[in-house]
Amino acid sequence: MTRIIAVTNQKGGVGKTTTAVNLAACLAEADLPTLLVDADPQANASAGLGVRVDDPARSTYGLLQGSLAVAEAVVPTCVPRLSLVPSCPDLAGAVIELAAADDHERALAEALHGGLDSYRFVFIDCPPSLDLLTVNALTAAGEVLVPVQAEYYALEGLAHLLETITLVRERLNPGLEILGVLVTMLDSRTRLGREVAAEVREHLGTHVFEAVVPRNVRLSEAPSHGLPISRYDATCAGCDAYFDLAKEVVSRGQEAGPR
Repeated sequence: MTRIIAVTNQKGGVGKTTTAVNLAACLAEADLPTLLVDADPQANASAGLGVRVDDPARSTYGLLQGSLAVAEAVVPTCVPRLSLVPSCPDLAGAVIELAAADDHERALAEALHGGLDSYRFVFIDCPPSLDLLTVNALTAAGEVLVPVQAEYYALEGLAHLLETITLVRERLNPGLEILGVLVTMLDSRTRLGREVAAEVREHLGTHVFEAVVPRNVRLSEAPSHGLPISRYDATCAGCDAYFDLAKEVVSRGQEAGPR
């Protein structure tokens, strides 16, 4: 059964897109057919996989407009078994267009419906905000993954995000669950980094993944080459962390059972 996972945090710079790209790539490297839907108008996930959109109609924007099916929007990537629905700046205009439509929170769910049977995992990379695009992603998803940077303000804004998830669950998507919270950009050499990671675990308990993504130069370099970390440097600590996370994501899905 296809698992649809929204990767979101309205706080920018927390490793959201890095996580969406590299987790999707690691699962695909493990022979699990995976689709990444870039729902951020900044299109960083698309660029991080070396994909640039020439025709906005063949992107997440076109998908939300209802002008094409999932299979028509999908493009291949450098990783076998990893496909992408790319984004483009035009997607920002979709927020205005969707606001005028009936049932506008369900546009993405309806666009994806019936087009995902060939995938084990679908990840939706959300914009760094709690706008209509993010609500669409949460309505379409079955699970939410929340990256949290190991910094002083790590928990700031998280309560608001959790409230939004609760509202979406109550009003639009009763099956929505929190898959987990991921600590990112951890410098374990610093006292602050260790304390923040401990605080996140204290507040959120078993929701927090065991896997932790370290602050890693190779992870930072990979997007500029249009490659996920598994193709840029599979031997670095950042790549190890995302493969560990991939194992946990698979395991947590098995524990939850079929949806």
